[in-house]
Amino acid sequence: MFKLTSLNLNGIRSASRKGLQAWVEKTAPDCMCVQELKAQHEDLAGAFDVLADLKGHFHCAEKKGYSGVGIYSRHEPSDVRMGFDGGEFDAEGRSVELRFDTPRRKLSILSMYFPSGSSGEDRQAAKFRFLDVVRPHLDALAGERDYILCGDINIAHQAMDLKNWRSNQKNSGFLPEEREWMTQLLGSGTVVDVYRQLHPDTTDACYTWWSNRGQAWANNVGWRLDYHLATPNVAPHAKAAEIFKAERFSDHAPITIDYDFSL
Repeated sequence: MFKLTSLNLNGIRSASRKGLQAWVEKTAPDCMCVQELKAQHEDLAGAFDVLADLKGHFHCAEKKGYSGVGIYSRHEPSDVRMGFDGGEFDAEGRSVELRFDTPRRKLSILSMYFPSGSSGEDRQAAKFRFLDVVRPHLDALAGERDYILCGDINIAHQAMDLKNWRSNQKNSGFLPEEREWMTQLLGSGTVVDVYRQLHPDTTDACYTWWSNRGQAWANNVGWRLDYHLATPNVAPHAKAAEIFKAERFSDHAPITIDYDFSL
């Protein structure tokens, strides 16, 4: 089995103080995709290069204390690719890809952090630009190799993916344009929403993010923003999914999926 976890850390140093290391040692994933590092390479060197025997590979944002993604892996990749657009979003540290190529298979694991548009019109416009450029990248990659994209997509696709869907239809993360982008991506045959493949009807138990405001966590007023998106050759190998909520390392919960193959 190949155990793959994804978690938006909301700051790797903060998550570490809340017990992340002990949890990773206990759950022992083969690979862990992380987003929103909020750290630079010099902050990660030494202290966070290795997490519970997993070697880290990071793509940090140019801006300090902002964004950044990484992948911790038990297996040595054959190649590491940082970024995807060569410009605006590479500067924000939003994508890292590990390639595990053998004579039998070409497989990539990607950790991606899609922009949030909740802070204002400028960031929502940036989010739409990101969606415009990442889609052809994902399509082209799927034409070359299999992959699993793990990450904070910052879009709740369907009404079942958030608690208060009626009141959020004009809010970033559940805008009609964002949801349609997801519908088109998933309808294209490029990737499969692996969690929904395993749990097509789950509602309240599917959430992976809760606002720190009010009593959102206590009342389970959440959103499903974190995904495993796998190419069609890989998706059927997913056998079990878990969203871990017994401890909080972040405002997001880790989502782990077990796949019945090995690297």
